[in-house]
Amino acid sequence: MRRGLLAGVVLLTALLLQAGVVNPLDLPIGHPDLVLLSLVALAVVAGPTWGTVLGFAAGLAADVIPPADHALGRLAMAYALVGYAAGLLEDVEERSVVTTVAVVAGASAAVVLIFAGVGALLGDARVDATSVADSLIATILYDVILAPFVVPLVSGAARRAEPVTTY
Repeated sequence: MRRGLLAGVVLLTALLLQAGVVNPLDLPIGHPDLVLLSLVALAVVAGPTWGTVLGFAAGLAADVIPPADHALGRLAMAYALVGYAAGLLEDVEERSVVTTVAVVAGASAAVVLIFAGVGALLGDARVDATSVADSLIATILYDVILAPFVVPLVSGAARRAEPVTTY
């Protein structure tokens, strides 16, 4: 119960920070994805089922929050798949920084490629090789830089939210 509430608060906060603070910044090429960083941190702690549900919910919220200008469900699908994959790495022990950075880099690449691939299938004219490459480089770079700070903070809070039961 507490983990679910914490997950909702974390993802909502990340979504609002993304839309209100990060996206308006004039950063070279692109922006970090705070929602993805939070999702990966929560999914690694909670497992693939929670990762999928949280990814879908966070993606659906990101799909409707202004200034969303893409088909409804594109981010929901991408985040759900990445949440599932990150949840497969569920572990009761904290992972090393290198492993965390590698998971975040893979998740960032997957989200960009899934989002662009679905957009191309739906006929989004803004999807071209240059924009996908720029977005891929920027998202991976920014997310990898922020991962050692955001992921341990969120995953540590999620671990403390659910008490360990001993039998």
